[in-house]
Amino acid sequence: DIVHQDDDAPKIPGCSNDFMLVKVQTWVKNRETDEFVGVGARFGPIIESKEKHANRTGLLIADPFDCCTPLKEKVAGEVLLVQRGDCKFTTKAKVAEDAGASAIIILNNRHELYKMVCDQNETDLDINIPAVLLPKDAGTILQGLLSLGKVSVQLYSPDRPLVDTAEVFLWLMAVGTILGASYWSAWSAREALIEQEKLLKDGHESSVNIEAEGSTGMVDITMTSAMLFIVVASLFLVMLYKLMSHWFVELLVVIFCIGGVEGLQTCLVALLSRWFKPAARSFVKVPFFGAVSYLTLAVCPFCIVSAVLWAVYRRMPYAWIGQDVLGIALIVTVIQIVRIPNLKVIVSAPWFMLSMQ
Repeated sequence: DIVHQDDDAPKIPGCSNDFMLVKVQTWVKNRETDEFVGVGARFGPIIESKEKHANRTGLLIADPFDCCTPLKEKVAGEVLLVQRGDCKFTTKAKVAEDAGASAIIILNNRHELYKMVCDQNETDLDINIPAVLLPKDAGTILQGLLSLGKVSVQLYSPDRPLVDTAEVFLWLMAVGTILGASYWSAWSAREALIEQEKLLKDGHESSVNIEAEGSTGMVDITMTSAMLFIVVASLFLVMLYKLMSHWFVELLVVIFCIGGVEGLQTCLVALLSRWFKPAARSFVKVPFFGAVSYLTLAVCPFCIVSAVLWAVYRRMPYAWIGQDVLGIALIVTVIQIVRIPNLKVIVSAPWFMLSMQ
């Protein structure tokens, strides 16, 4: 929402840029490191939109750090890192430009972004270097990187497409998962019903065995359980907001991996049992788990290894693939197991949630 226009930040001559999100890619000793997202200023030139056309420039800390008075030393085209406060944004940009800087990165004193605008009575707005504001936590990381050695940065503001292909892909993946899981659940129930009808035709003994085999594994959602789920989920979100820390994130990763292993195992066993029927119908007793098929035992190590590999490499650029696979498998399993018996439960849950709000 930072890029949306508003009446509190009007445009004036020399200060009429649109608010744009700016990516700040960093390198330490020519090794690519973190990337931060800031917001461009109303004043100054338009920031390059193509990453390949953006220049990689050295980063220096301004002296004085607030960049409100002339710098003690001139710079040769580097990007200056300065602190917010003590003077106007335009003043900082002018001082940095007079010192020879090619751009200025201003660190906010809060953890959110802020729109850099001009005062209505400002007239000297001939600023020829771009200005970018970064949140406080990004500034802390940047200062830490500067202590490790020479830091270079690249500033660019990618164009926002009319249709974001990533959002379209996410929508298709989400809807496709729900439709596929629902169809699979209905198909499995139909196959089970056909199998039961065949066994019932064989005689009374078979029907008794069917009843003795136990439940179908389905879980019916009642009105009480639906409302309880909303309350528990709301409390969990509050805990997530209040207790967001390293250990809590690691706990969520562990919980997700456990659910992902269960979901992936259920989906793989259901798919492979059509080709490996003897292994799927042969069981062995396992302590604490009871009767487990040989096919499940064969698939389980693969599922555990997959979840562990994702947890270890989840910060890699390609880790989203494993995360989506585990998440989709978990959702498919839940949709196959959980059954909403009537329309009353479906309608009552959203109304209960609205009443809580």
